[in-house]
Amino acid sequence: ETNTLPFQPFENQEGDLLRVEKEHQVLQEQLREAEEKFQQLQSQRMEEIGALEELLKKSLEETEVSQSELGWFHQDSETQVKKWQQEKKETREKLKALRSTVKKHTESNERYLKSIEDKDKQYNVCLNSFLDTSNKFANEKVKWEELIKKSQKKSKECVKRAVQAEISVLQTWKDTEVWKLMGMLDLNCKSSLFTSSAPVLKSQTDSWETFLSNVKKQLEKVEAEYEEKMELVRSGARIALTKVESVDIPCP
Repeated sequence: ETNTLPFQPFENQEGDLLRVEKEHQVLQEQLREAEEKFQQLQSQRMEEIGALEELLKKSLEETEVSQSELGWFHQDSETQVKKWQQEKKETREKLKALRSTVKKHTESNERYLKSIEDKDKQYNVCLNSFLDTSNKFANEKVKWEELIKKSQKKSKECVKRAVQAEISVLQTWKDTEVWKLMGMLDLNCKSSLFTSSAPVLKSQTDSWETFLSNVKKQLEKVEAEYEEKMELVRSGARIALTKVESVDIPCP
């Protein structure tokens, strides 16, 4: 894909460098054509001068033959000389104008070359500055990447320790609730069995069975909810650490 954006800081508009190069090529071609035309005109005029000189020579030789012919040739020579002089004058003026144009184009070309040279120097300065800045950024990038890796490692370790701590807290709460229920069950059962002097009735047996069933359900509920919380923590979920409160079950 071709980049069509201006090449800053060497171009004010898109294509300035290409435009200068094309103008330089056109000027060189015009100069070459002007030199060729000048050589052609000079050769042509030299041939004409040679012809006129030859004609003048013949006229002088024929002077001895006829005065009238001499006058005719003299008049013709003057006419040809005036014509040649006029053409020579016009040729000189054209040549002068061409030389002036070539001089202007040469001066413009020198200015363009100097401008290009200055732009090249500026480009090299900017390039060196860019490379220096790029190297600094690359070094900084490596440092930051190392810091990020270390931070990520520390973060993972912190998360791991936090998960372990949360699981430890939940396990402690779970064990506490389980021991609380088991202790309540053991204490109440012993108290009822050893302090009662009345015979055990069927209604009392049913009450104890209901009590034991409720305690078992409560234990299962507490254990299940704590296990669910610990599993969520292990999977990376963020949850509020709250105790699973057990319902007080009155002893019959």
